Amino acid sequence: MIETLKREASRLLQEGYDGVVGLRKRWGHIGPYLFTHADELQDLVVEPRYPIARFICQMQKIWPDRRLGAVVRGCDERALKELEKRGAFKKDGFAFIGIVCSSEQAEACNCEKPAYTTFQCTGCWKCVESCEKEAIRRINVCPIIRPNKFDMGLSKRKAIYLAFPQAVPKKATRDADHCLKITEKLDCKGCENVCEAKAISHDMTDEILELDVGAILVSTGLDFYDVSKLGEYGYGKIPNVITAMEFERLTSASGPTGGELKRPSDKRIPSNIAFIQCVGSRDFKNKPYCSSVCCMHATKEAILAYEHHRGTKSTIFYMDLRAVGKRFQEYVTRAKEEYNTTYIRGRPGKIEVNDHNGNPIIWYEDTTTGETKTFETELVILCQALVPSEGIEELARILDIGLDTHNFVETPDKLFHPLDTTSPGIIACGYVHSPKDIPDSVVQASGAAARAAEIIANKASKLVAGGVKDA
Repeated sequence: MIETLKREASRLLQEGYDGVVGLRKRWGHIGPYLFTHADELQDLVVEPRYPIARFICQMQKIWPDRRLGAVVRGCDERALKELEKRGAFKKDGFAFIGIVCSSEQAEACNCEKPAYTTFQCTGCWKCVESCEKEAIRRINVCPIIRPNKFDMGLSKRKAIYLAFPQAVPKKATRDADHCLKITEKLDCKGCENVCEAKAISHDMTDEILELDVGAILVSTGLDFYDVSKLGEYGYGKIPNVITAMEFERLTSASGPTGGELKRPSDKRIPSNIAFIQCVGSRDFKNKPYCSSVCCMHATKEAILAYEHHRGTKSTIFYMDLRAVGKRFQEYVTRAKEEYNTTYIRGRPGKIEVNDHNGNPIIWYEDTTTGETKTFETELVILCQALVPSEGIEELARILDIGLDTHNFVETPDKLFHPLDTTSPGIIACGYVHSPKDIPDSVVQASGAAARAAEIIANKASKLVAGGVKDA
């Protein structure tokens, strides 16, 4: 886009315009500048956004008879139109070169503050209902921006949003805690105004439904252990230390970077990364159990990093390598032999930072030699403990089912009824039952469905038998 803007600006100068107003970056500083020669346009930049309407008015006031052009965003052009109504700007002899804002820039400035009337803004949000010049392309016109939980907070979403790309049903939902209409902070109708299907309903409220069912399946999934409490690893303080799920979203084509793995500190693609296993798990001060999936998903992510950028070196620090599934060990061997992955048996004790390049430095004990060593890498990925979903204690209280000391569902008869809970007719499967990976969860889900069918069938047969006896 920037090259197109430069060509348009150069064309105006060739056609006899006295100058083109735009943003220039010189000596690390970005500010408005009047370009008068084509060779100066190499310094033209468009981001970050800089309100330029006032500078344009000043140029026109200084040189009222000159023909000028300007590289502007839609918000600046709207501002100049408003200033023209007030007599502060004349459009005659002036040419606009429009910028199409990137989605990142549109989200960063949020467009709810018109540059010309910030002090008069009433918060009606009409300025974001549409952009006449199509300078901003956005999914919807909701003005509220929140961290996207699905992207682990690495991207933003609106107060009306799609929970995740594979959501079923694939329909937008509104964030009840932040939607201006729902919270009654403002009579906002941004999403309603642009919904061609007229599907936005402001009258719907939460309903409590009572259902008579024959069985209940509890499958509430998992959450991630808060590794920021483990100060020795520096998560949240050292920029180039991230979690495995953040790594997963960064390497996903639908993620915030479009699949490009970049270091948070300098946006550089790392060629040397390290994984630390059992962060918060297999530790009696935190979670003493094994989370079951970490060894294999670290191996998968190491392979993924290599496939994204061939030659990437991955080092995995582990306590015990638990590759117990079908062909899992073969997968680990492939990672070593084909994907430049090294496994080091040892538990890192702390992470420091190289002040010169921002690289994390891992201090660890090599348990095969008993030596304390350091390892410098460009990016550290923490494979954190997995825990039952938040709210499981409240759900267990409502359903009257027991939990063990780690908040997994308690199973009284592990031999004959391995999926039953302490309340008859209530069955548990997946990670809420016990630590397990996706294949095991799928198998257990099939077993849970069969067990539910068995319970319902037994109840039905007893009802039939009771009816025959009464007759």
